[in-house]
Amino acid sequence: MFGITLRLTMVSLALFLCVPWPSQAEEIRVNSIGIRGGVTGSSPIGEKEVNYFQQYDLMANWSLPWGWYSDSGWGVGTRLMGSVGAVTASGDTALISTVVPGVIFEKKDGWLSLEVGGGAALLSRHRFPDQDIGGLFQLVWDTAVRAKVYGGLGVGYWFHHMSDAHLYGSNVHGFDLHMIEVSYRF
Repeated sequence: MFGITLRLTMVSLALFLCVPWPSQAEEIRVNSIGIRGGVTGSSPIGEKEVNYFQQYDLMANWSLPWGWYSDSGWGVGTRLMGSVGAVTASGDTALISTVVPGVIFEKKDGWLSLEVGGGAALLSRHRFPDQDIGGLFQLVWDTAVRAKVYGGLGVGYWFHHMSDAHLYGSNVHGFDLHMIEVSYRF
């Protein structure tokens, strides 16, 4: 059942990325698409994870129309990142999707950027054998350093924090991931 749901979600995301945005094609545009994956590690935020979590997802970044750039090309812009994928721990797998608006500090040509953002995640399950992360709705904080390496090909490092912010009580907690990204920038 999970395999069919994951395939349908990924096909839906791929079709969504291919559909043009007729009303705002000049302002909001797909900036990059890619894959990323990572594992839990030492956590500077919150409590130590009980489980060893892994997350893999397809992601897309949209450039939003608000920003300011100097004549040198350096500046601040806005982005919307969305992802769909899977998170695993102790042999159990959950479908995860995120929507994260953020701010990006970059050179306009995109060769180097620092992105920060906060948003939401939805999970298909929230209980894993040794850890309950609270509920299906979670809050997300992402910090990423991304760089172009050749043509449109890029790589990045993401620190991905997910928790319920005690919405579901104090006996549950989320997790922190260190993720590596490979992307194509348009």
